[in-house]
Amino acid sequence: MDSSRLDALDRRIAGCRACPRLVAWREEVARTKRAAFADWTYWGRPVPGYGPPDARLLIVGLAPAAHGGNRTGRMFTGDRSGDVLYRALYDLGLASQPTSVSADDGLELYGVRVTSPVHCAPPANRPTPVERDTCRPWLVRELRLLRPTLRAAVVLGAFGWQAALPAFAEAGWTVPRPRPAFAHGTRVSLDGLDLFGCFHVSQRNTFTGRLTPEMLREVLRTAADAAGLPGRK
Repeated sequence: MDSSRLDALDRRIAGCRACPRLVAWREEVARTKRAAFADWTYWGRPVPGYGPPDARLLIVGLAPAAHGGNRTGRMFTGDRSGDVLYRALYDLGLASQPTSVSADDGLELYGVRVTSPVHCAPPANRPTPVERDTCRPWLVRELRLLRPTLRAAVVLGAFGWQAALPAFAEAGWTVPRPRPAFAHGTRVSLDGLDLFGCFHVSQRNTFTGRLTPEMLREVLRTAADAAGLPGRK
């Protein structure tokens, strides 16, 4: 795929101001900051997807964290959820390093792209259904651009699952009806693409053991195999 088309989409996403509540929140967070990051200049805008334009595996989250992606400008970067996700990708040979702390830290993803159905940090990490639906066209456009190479996707959490299925359908994949329910480890075939469900890498899930590093690696390993990515076993 011509990477310039995906770059252009990312720039358009970063300039979006469609949801007043989200715009106000992300900009307020960027102004007030967290004490630990007082010396940072926060990104404070919508966070586009991250990864190569010819990705074979897509990871779909929920939304950027207020002091993570909203601070650094990169998906799952600068927070504990990202620590868990990128460590797992590194362990599987799908990332160049086990940490993701800033947009200029040299991290590369191998055959993997990371995105979300909502591109702005929401209050309490909870976008509204209207905000989810308003943001969906961005995900649909991203999926259409990735479609020539995309072979598998991992959706993190029930909210992401509910948001992603209509987007995959609108982007041209055949989604079964009734729509499959979310469950950790579930696998659904969408004519040429394998869709996997995985508990979200939120602190609530990882701290309580609902999602362990082993559980995450198992889903990602299975998805990488389905996508034809070599990685490490």
